[in-house]
Amino acid sequence: MVIYGVSFDMVGKQPIVLLKAVDTNKFLPIWIGHPEAAAILMKLQGASTPRPMTHDLLFDMLGELEVSCTRVSVTELRENTFYASITLSVNGREVEIDSRPSDALALAVRSGAPIFAAEDVIAESAIEFEHEVEETEEVVDKFKEFLDRVSPEDFAGGDD
Repeated sequence: MVIYGVSFDMVGKQPIVLLKAVDTNKFLPIWIGHPEAAAILMKLQGASTPRPMTHDLLFDMLGELEVSCTRVSVTELRENTFYASITLSVNGREVEIDSRPSDALALAVRSGAPIFAAEDVIAESAIEFEHEVEETEEVVDKFKEFLDRVSPEDFAGGDD
C-alpha cells in the first residue's frame, strides 16, 4: 500500500488517510486523529518543525538505538476500529509492536518502511474504482464524493 493522501470527512471534519493498493484501484480509507494527520502531512510535504514532534522523536530514538522500522501493517478491522502493527529490526531479530494505524503510518513516512494491509481488511473496507484512474484530481474528486455519503459507522464489520 502507499499513502495516497490525507483528506477530511465532510460531515464530521475528521481526517482520513487514504491508502492505495499498489497495482490496483483499491483504496482503503482510515479515519485518524488531527495530530496524526498533521504528522503524516508534514512529512509528506517535506515540512519540518524547530523541535522534534512525537513521531520524529520516536524515529530519532529508534535510530540512536540502532533499531529500524522494516514494515507497518494494517492488521484488522474490529468493531469499527482499525488495528496495526509496526515491525522493528532489533539486533538481527524482528519485533512486532501493536499500534494505531495513524501512528504506524506516521512512522512509515519517516522511515521509508513499506506499508501493508491484511487481505481481509482490504476485502471488507476497501473502495474500488471501476475504471482505471489516471489523474490524481479525478481520484480526489471521486473520494470527496464518496466522503459526502459515508461516515465511520458505514465501515462496521458485519456478523458474517
